[in-house]
Amino acid sequence: MASITGITPMPMVSHMSICVHTIMGTIIPTHMIDDPGSSFGPSFGPTGDAALYRLLSWLSPAYPVGAYTYSHGLETAVEDGLVRHRQSLADYVATVLHDGAAAIDGPLLAASWRAAQAEDHARLDELAVLGAAWRSSAETALETSAQGRAFCDVTQAAWPDSRFAAFCARHDESIVHPVAFGVASCWQGIPLRAALFGYLSAFAANLVSAGVRLIPLGQTDGQRAQAVLLDDLQRATDHGLNTSLEDAGSAAPMLDLFSIRHETQYTRLFRS
Repeated sequence: MASITGITPMPMVSHMSICVHTIMGTIIPTHMIDDPGSSFGPSFGPTGDAALYRLLSWLSPAYPVGAYTYSHGLETAVEDGLVRHRQSLADYVATVLHDGAAAIDGPLLAASWRAAQAEDHARLDELAVLGAAWRSSAETALETSAQGRAFCDVTQAAWPDSRFAAFCARHDESIVHPVAFGVASCWQGIPLRAALFGYLSAFAANLVSAGVRLIPLGQTDGQRAQAVLLDDLQRATDHGLNTSLEDAGSAAPMLDLFSIRHETQYTRLFRS
């Protein structure tokens, strides 16, 4: 799908990553391998059910991070009449994936996963600070930091890990969602591509859900909008895996303006 800004599709790039996960004193290497039966999906391997279970739990709308309360500026775009049907909703989400916050959050998540794999705690602290600063408006900062803090709290309560607890404690109020998610994914044995693709898919699904409520759309049209975003999600995942933080950035000033204007919008259903 072409986004609002007409992004040229990136070539698909194969990627392999390995993280070692320790459960009850047993070291279990979790490999990310290409699945010949899927054009995008990494396989967790025969011992990966526990890691897959964790990932699906973290991505569930029932995971209490408060994602449903944020529209990422979409509420203002709907108010202005710029997003008014299924196609314009899908275009908005695609623009977020290619040019908006996801173009930063993808590389941030990947860098955090790799730093966790290397046990590079100084680098993790740098990424936490960078992620908190790399926001275009007060509401997008709130959106990612509130979800990051909530993710730390509930993940540590349900899936405790001493390293993750220490990392979150060092960044009590400033940790952003993609950094926390990337670190937890590595230390809980979730392959990098699966973690990144899942994170971006959940982000997109939350925006589609917001659009269904705001425009409004029927539930089936919402699922149609979600379905056509697969190619965009694949390319956004490849971008996140293969883009250094030095080369990462956003280029969607209209989305930033929607978020800024939303701060003073008279009637609001969402926090962003």
